[in-house]
Amino acid sequence: MALYTERHGMRKPIERTSTITVEMYYLLLDCCKKYYKHLTYLFPQKCHDDFTAKDYLALGEKQLQSRLKVKIPALFRDEYGRISSPEDGDEYDQYALLDLIEFIAQNMKDISEGWNNQRYQNYWNIECLNTTNVFCDYQHEINEIFMESGLLYTLTSAKVVERVLEHSPLTPEVETVIQSVKEKGLKDLLKEAVILFKQPDPVSRNDAVEKLWDAFERMKTYYTTLGKKGSAAKIVTDMSGGQTEFAKLFEDEFKALTDIGNGFRIRHHETDKVDITDSRHFDYIFNRCMSLIASALQYLN
Repeated sequence: MALYTERHGMRKPIERTSTITVEMYYLLLDCCKKYYKHLTYLFPQKCHDDFTAKDYLALGEKQLQSRLKVKIPALFRDEYGRISSPEDGDEYDQYALLDLIEFIAQNMKDISEGWNNQRYQNYWNIECLNTTNVFCDYQHEINEIFMESGLLYTLTSAKVVERVLEHSPLTPEVETVIQSVKEKGLKDLLKEAVILFKQPDPVSRNDAVEKLWDAFERMKTYYTTLGKKGSAAKIVTDMSGGQTEFAKLFEDEFKALTDIGNGFRIRHHETDKVDITDSRHFDYIFNRCMSLIASALQYLN
């Protein structure tokens, strides 16, 4: 339920950001640790209770820590080598934390746990089940932290963390159109570009733009019997519906995007190409090209 200041419009809007602060890191890591026990089947520790002379199962913390040290070496650790939250002034890799969130999501299973005896409570036992219903609770908690912190990430039902795209033409409807593209090469390039663009790591945006420009160039050759220029001209004609003004508009945009692909370090890496150093510029270029492609896809036969 919304709090008083939220209900009455008295709270300032949350600043949307991709940067995981120390406070956000603590909340997310604490949530992850809460669900460690759902990895018991991967890291079982067999224990024995002398009083009852019975064996029971617990989470192997040392096994888990050792595996994560190999699997996600960049995770922040304290002076004793234990996974922990950084403090102000510490350097840390925020994307390694997103790796941990995904690792738990992709490997967690349901458990049944409790005392062996409600009266004497000799030991706490974990029974591993072969279902994954707990993921829904985990996903909800992680995404709640993302949302309340203003973090532009979401844990999807595919159990991967994606960045939340703001002011982007890449909508679910556009992704559906991409899925319906008949030419396999074009569809594969577009799908790969979309996957890369949604990755939290800014470096992936470079690769996303490169794939999108490959898709843009391939789309221009969609009508193979007409040659590249003839195919591109047909696409422009179909998009403009015979209106001269729109034909010029789309021709200019096709040329402008071609010039961007040739002038910036996107598909070509010669020393005379302009480097793109600001990840927000990748967003702009990707969104501009995707907007044209999304429009053109609607007119392809």
